[in-house]
Amino acid sequence: MIKSMENEILVRAKYLNQQKITSIYFGGGTPSILDDIDIKKILSQIDKNYSIADNAEITLECNPDDLDKKKLISLKSLGVNRLSIGIQSFDDDDLKFMNRSHNSSEAENCIHLAKMLGFKNITIDLIYGLPSQNLSKWEENLSKMFALNIQHFSAYALTIEKKTALNHLVENKKVSLPNDEKIVEQFNFLQEKAKENDFIHYEISNFGKEGYFSNHNSSYWKNQYYLGIGPSAHSFNGKSRRWNVSSNKKYIEGITNKTTYFDTEILSTEQQYNEYILTSLRTIWGIDSAIIQNKFAEKIHGHFLKEIEKWISKEYILAEENIITLTQEGKAFADAIASDLFIF
Repeated sequence: MIKSMENEILVRAKYLNQQKITSIYFGGGTPSILDDIDIKKILSQIDKNYSIADNAEITLECNPDDLDKKKLISLKSLGVNRLSIGIQSFDDDDLKFMNRSHNSSEAENCIHLAKMLGFKNITIDLIYGLPSQNLSKWEENLSKMFALNIQHFSAYALTIEKKTALNHLVENKKVSLPNDEKIVEQFNFLQEKAKENDFIHYEISNFGKEGYFSNHNSSYWKNQYYLGIGPSAHSFNGKSRRWNVSSNKKYIEGITNKTTYFDTEILSTEQQYNEYILTSLRTIWGIDSAIIQNKFAEKIHGHFLKEIEKWISKEYILAEENIITLTQEGKAFADAIASDLFIF
């Protein structure tokens, strides 16, 4: 597998149009189980074939139970300078419900250890909208996180995927989820507490201290090019999307035999507009109506101006010169607002 990924890095060296790399992200599944030599090989191959910025953000996704002293020291020596730790909750009941293999003590201890060993850029993820999670329990979760003095976190409302055990439990009324009103209440509380603790809410689900926004995720939201390597990895070059097969076997066979191991979609003008709306609206940088006017047809610009009016009148959107951003109240309705602005 690693050899195939090295080969893909080589053959796709021109995909980013010689842009300098500011972020390398080991994600998807559990990349922390990679051997040190494998991480070293991948980073070395990237270095040989691409121009990497001196201050590039090198992130590795991991779980609390993956991180011991030896592993953390090794990751730091390899150049990993940002950890994305899948905490999800600091409450043991929540963790049991989500079938997580770590407990709350392990979650806190791994962060303390990482900080002690010199990691100065740590992000975690939290889940809200859980069945037993009232506002008080959510506040406890947030308090524990803020006390750890990390630099960044992501917070997501629980989503139910079809054909999962949780979906089955919900459909059979064995698990009761909080209603939309309670979820919005938790989201609004989250915004308030994040602000009190000097976190900037720079994207709907992401909060960072000044100077610690995620370079990697910001590239998605700013419609910048990105290159994905390995099974299921996605890439984007402004005009098209490309995604690799999910099967490890088919991926390796495709790389080895130089046959097709990916699908490509050329984005229409309407799809490019929808993409810009979806990603930009979620951020503090917002939508630039001048970009819509200059890049897309007048008909699309007219549609945008018409549909945005009702959301401005509801005070869910703030319009300052050409920049359109969500108000604090509007952030809870980001998906509905984006859907209104889309062209189908």
